Amino acid sequence: MDRTNEDVDVDVVGMWVTADGHIRQELLANGRYDEARGDRPSAYTGRYTVKGGHVDYVDDTGFTATGDIRDGVLYHEHLVLHREQKSP
Repeated sequence: MDRTNEDVDVDVVGMWVTADGHIRQELLANGRYDEARGDRPSAYTGRYTVKGGHVDYVDDTGFTATGDIRDGVLYHEHLVLHREQKSP
């Protein structure tokens, strides 16, 4: 069976940041995430799974959320996050 682009999981690992830098969500290679908000490091932590460009989150308290990556932008509930570019 041929796979379409929607079947291929998007590489989400790395730091995703809102335009103002207030929210920083690090998606780790082990399927965990760590989200900082302002001066609150690890404000939310949990696990995530990826199917195509869709991300499902379950935080450590059991709260669930979703996100979608379109054109390199992560739309996570009401947030818009961009992948943080690493300095050369």
